[in-house]
Amino acid sequence: MLAGAGQMGGALLEAWLDVGIDHRCLTVLEPRPSGPLVERLDRAGIVLNPLAGTRPSPDVLVLAVKPQMLERAAPDLLPYAQPGTLLISVLAGKTIADLRRALPDVGSIARAMPNTPAAIRRGITGVAVDAAVNENQKAAIQFLLAAVGEVEWLADENLIDAVTAVSGSGPAYVFYLTECLAKAGEAVGLEAAVAMRLARATVEGAGGLMAARPGDTSEMLRRNVTSPGGTTAAALDVLMMDTGGLPMLISAAVAAAHRRAAELSG
Repeated sequence: MLAGAGQMGGALLEAWLDVGIDHRCLTVLEPRPSGPLVERLDRAGIVLNPLAGTRPSPDVLVLAVKPQMLERAAPDLLPYAQPGTLLISVLAGKTIADLRRALPDVGSIARAMPNTPAAIRRGITGVAVDAAVNENQKAAIQFLLAAVGEVEWLADENLIDAVTAVSGSGPAYVFYLTECLAKAGEAVGLEAAVAMRLARATVEGAGGLMAARPGDTSEMLRRNVTSPGGTTAAALDVLMMDTGGLPMLISAAVAAAHRRAAELSG
């Protein structure tokens, strides 16, 4: 059962259908379904918003509502969050303790932090579980989350905040890098549209190259395109400065995101 079919919930649902999960195993709870969602579920034969009491509690309940909606959604979820149910939450900032307070009868809980490339099956998800999660449930978690990309298992729930700071928020850092690269291109004479096309294609291509060569570290790839005394080396001399360079900026950015994630987690 999927509760919440917005951006992330919708990405998960589409991926599950792509990997061949039987539509009869899927039920969606979404209080404000869009027209396209209703049509998509109807085509797939998936039940949307069943009447209370008409569905047994599921083996797995994936919670993908907006974090601020947890308390409001909890009463409707109580009949489905029962002792035999595994809850997989992708709610940012909501701890396992928060989830157990909202849904006290649920049997076991996994807390996951995916990122937006899940929409194209290129995401990565950090996941931590409570002590009640058994090996069969871990296998189910792996299967369901791997449908949208890689899965990293965490030894401690507290590491979810670090995952949020690196990969959860990370796509925005890359998007902003693309903006900055395009602006820098304009500053050296390129038309704005040309600069953006160059910047965007470069970021997309570099990401694709890393994906195509999983055995090569990012450092190896960087060194392969950096000729001593060349143009790339001149640029990297600036980016790699000890003071004010990219390492310092990225470290400060990730630290700020980590602090904020901890604040939101209470």
